[in-house]
Amino acid sequence: MTRQLHGFFGQAGGKAAMNETIQVQMLGEFTIRYGDCVISDSNDRSHRVWSLLAYLLVNRRREFTQEELINLCWSGGTGSSDPANALKSVFHRIRALLDRLEDGLGHRLFLRRSGRYVWNEEVPITLDIEQFEERCRRGDREKEPEARLRAYQAAVGCYRGDLLPRLSGEIWVMPLETYYHGLYAGAVSSAIEILEDCGRTEELAALCRQAVKIEPYKEEFYEHLMCALIENGDNREAMAVYDDMSEMLFSDFGVMPGETLRKLYRQASRTVNDHTLSMDELRMQLQEENSAGGAMLCEYDFFKILYRMQARAVARMGIAVHICLLSVTAKDGSALARRSLDGVMEKLPPLLRGNLRRGDVISRCSVSQFVIMLPQANYENSCMVAERLTGAFYRRYPHSSARLRCMVQPLIPNE
Repeated sequence: MTRQLHGFFGQAGGKAAMNETIQVQMLGEFTIRYGDCVISDSNDRSHRVWSLLAYLLVNRRREFTQEELINLCWSGGTGSSDPANALKSVFHRIRALLDRLEDGLGHRLFLRRSGRYVWNEEVPITLDIEQFEERCRRGDREKEPEARLRAYQAAVGCYRGDLLPRLSGEIWVMPLETYYHGLYAGAVSSAIEILEDCGRTEELAALCRQAVKIEPYKEEFYEHLMCALIENGDNREAMAVYDDMSEMLFSDFGVMPGETLRKLYRQASRTVNDHTLSMDELRMQLQEENSAGGAMLCEYDFFKILYRMQARAVARMGIAVHICLLSVTAKDGSALARRSLDGVMEKLPPLLRGNLRRGDVISRCSVSQFVIMLPQANYENSCMVAERLTGAFYRRYPHSSARLRCMVQPLIPNE
């Protein structure tokens, strides 16, 4: 006995009269393309409509009860006095949305079977998440390194961003987002391993550059990127990668990069000449580029090296060197709100440089602190410098919600 199929949006018992495949992208953004027409959740505020449509697409090979979809949209129906009619209204809006791609398309895509909603299986459709997953699995199955690499590269190229970013707060989206993100990280790591084994450092660097846009906090990818750049002789670019990454970690989490990355930065910063230098060449290389007035601003790792050098000199020569720790807090001494703190920490470097000597050295040592080295300055003079810095800040920014606190201590000699 043949069961009659009724189109939820109209009659749809026969074969769908469609000549092209519906293409759905959910990674990085949510778009549906049919021929030359595209609809996207980026220019439509109907959150519930797009959420239900995405859920139906992801699970299109199964049937849906009315109760399941009501629970999905209204958390058990508590958000609507008549959830059944409200669901019909959402489906009506989905139909109107899909009809933008082609007149009547919304009528042909959904069917009702014995009181359940189903996707019309005769409608050709592709989902990027399925293509992405299949390429990852193919990479895992392949035996030859080159075939595995091609599969992983194809998967990475398909991953344009995390799943359904505008629906990321939906409970049903969260585990899927984690799943596909994990697949992406695994595919990148596998491709990196193959490229490193083959010595293909340029391709490796390009892959890692793409990966850190998706995984901006994964230090492993930065390590491979810096290694590839150093291997290619692009030390300045490796240093720039470290600078950008360390600034981001400071700004977002108040932490420093790991020791491996710091070692790579020090390695990239070294200059090794492949020929004998003349004295003139040596002096040109040692000269500071774009030298400006005021104190020197440097990375914290280099500040530690300068500190240890001065500690040796103090022990040997008995010169006076003091350290000033400048901390930023709220007026009452509590932690400053993050947005306000970021603004203050951005304003401080030029102000500090302009109010210190050329021989002084500044470095940011935590998310809310700067450390300043004051060579050839006794304790009283160093305290006066600290007062001058805080005074300059309050004069420049009299309405700031921040308080600057300076602590001065002598540098400890290295006995």
